[in-house]
Amino acid sequence: MGSSSKNIEQAQDSYLEWMSLQSQRIPELKQLLAQRRSHGDEDNDNKLRKLTGKIIGDFKNYAAKRADLAHRCSSNYYAPTWNSPLENALIWMGGCRPSSFFRLVYALCGSQTEIRVTQFLRNIDGYESSGGGGGASLSDLSAEQLAKINVLHVKIIDEEEKMTKKVSSLQEDAADIPIATVAYEMENVGEPNVVVDQALDKQEEAMARLLVEADNLRVDTLAKILGILSPVQGADFLLAGKKLHLSMHEWGTMRDRRRRDCMVDTEGNAGGEEGK
Repeated sequence: MGSSSKNIEQAQDSYLEWMSLQSQRIPELKQLLAQRRSHGDEDNDNKLRKLTGKIIGDFKNYAAKRADLAHRCSSNYYAPTWNSPLENALIWMGGCRPSSFFRLVYALCGSQTEIRVTQFLRNIDGYESSGGGGGASLSDLSAEQLAKINVLHVKIIDEEEKMTKKVSSLQEDAADIPIATVAYEMENVGEPNVVVDQALDKQEEAMARLLVEADNLRVDTLAKILGILSPVQGADFLLAGKKLHLSMHEWGTMRDRRRRDCMVDTEGNAGGEEGK
């Protein structure tokens, strides 16, 4: 039990380090994007490529840590205690769906196009320079880029469906022999049972392999999307993704806190009424 608690603690610490690193990368991305849009030279493009490469490296390192820890506490990654209930309700295979990356691209493309059209119609000074030239934002996606993104999107959805079927099969195994038989026959489920432990260990090992597979798909999808986008578009996309991830965590935490406070107030009021 002590070893299990330590593994979970290590998994949580790894997650907190990852969230902290994401927060650190946001101002770096903002600074380089501002420089690129102000000056628009090739040197700034190279700096953006270098930074996006580092961010992919960050993701790979985090995935490697998860792969190591998952073999000891894989089930904890499927419903992490360090996540808010909102985040766990949206989780897929221990993280976000790779296909959600494409939805983010489409959302940013649409919102940025709307902003630029509005600026154009209002004839705001500096509109041209704020665009920064070809490929300066996701609203500048070319037909070729969109075609490549759509093809990749379809492929990734197919990969997700294959993995979802695998995890569904694992979930069904929980009601299979020998676990179901032992549960039916045992009078006291609190007693140690070697057969059940072996069956559950085998299931956790399979879950760990699926988590690694899902993380590899997430990293690979992100890298391929960045390969399609220009340096500015890629940095813009990563900035939005990091802000969304951090925001969802904060929003979920705040909502959970409000619910707990509401429950305390309700229980307090009920106690007060009973005391009258």
